[in-house]
Amino acid sequence: MTSTMPSKVGLIAGWGRYPIYLTEALKQQGIGVYCLGIVNHADPILRSMCDEWSPLGLGRLKTAFRFFHRHGITHGTMAGKINKKLLLDPLLIWKQLPDWYTIRTFTPMFLTQRKDCKDDTLLGTVVSAFAQNGLQLLPGTDLVPELLVKRQKLTRRGPTAAEWKDMCFGWKLAQEIGRADVGQSVCVCGQAVLAVEAIEGTDECIRRAGSLCPGKGFTVVKTAKPQQDMRFDVPTFGLLTLQTMYESGARALAIEADKTIFIDRQDVVDFANLHNICVVSINSDDSIRETSPFAEYPDE
Repeated sequence: MTSTMPSKVGLIAGWGRYPIYLTEALKQQGIGVYCLGIVNHADPILRSMCDEWSPLGLGRLKTAFRFFHRHGITHGTMAGKINKKLLLDPLLIWKQLPDWYTIRTFTPMFLTQRKDCKDDTLLGTVVSAFAQNGLQLLPGTDLVPELLVKRQKLTRRGPTAAEWKDMCFGWKLAQEIGRADVGQSVCVCGQAVLAVEAIEGTDECIRRAGSLCPGKGFTVVKTAKPQQDMRFDVPTFGLLTLQTMYESGARALAIEADKTIFIDRQDVVDFANLHNICVVSINSDDSIRETSPFAEYPDE
């Protein structure tokens, strides 16, 4: 965390509600927010929430540098998802029209293929490019640490014995796919893997699990990578994903404490309690316990 909180912050906003929550929290602290909203990703409401707002194409790094320099921004943060499936579009370069700086920066990934296209590689390259141009990108959770969820049982119902076994089983798998920078989430039923998240994202992973396990509840586990860089790609969970779980037949969720951004908190808890879905936030020590530290029912 920075020793002195900046008076204004640059925000690069992708898809989802996390950029909205982050902006609200920063404004409540009296911090100015100067936002670049990724085209076809960022919520339009940010336009009215921020001190300054401008759209940004994915391939326009120079535009981003100029925007932040013009407003005297030296510290920024990234929030929200980028649809990585766009990278598979054969017409990507013509649709995004990247500037020459962006082309040179990402040539090792997309043209010469001397580097891979893992999330850490791509986003780490973005962070380095901003640093070279006078903007230090900070973890959003440094600026607003209260967005991280603490270790706890979040819902009325705790995990059953079978769900707890699936959570511990899924935790180990989620950590391994995170270590390989593949994804963050796995879906498990009876200690068998139904689906592993990759480029499609958490919600599509859950839907695929539901199609493979109709009529039988399953468990979702979502963790940070063991090598998680908190400046980008931090696990985020909110109401939309919980609704996807319900529609797909998932009955329990474990997320990683102190490393997961939890938004729509009261809405999530209310929806989960209404539909008897268990949501807990656990850590690595919990994952090796044979029995759950959380009572299945509140009167136990």
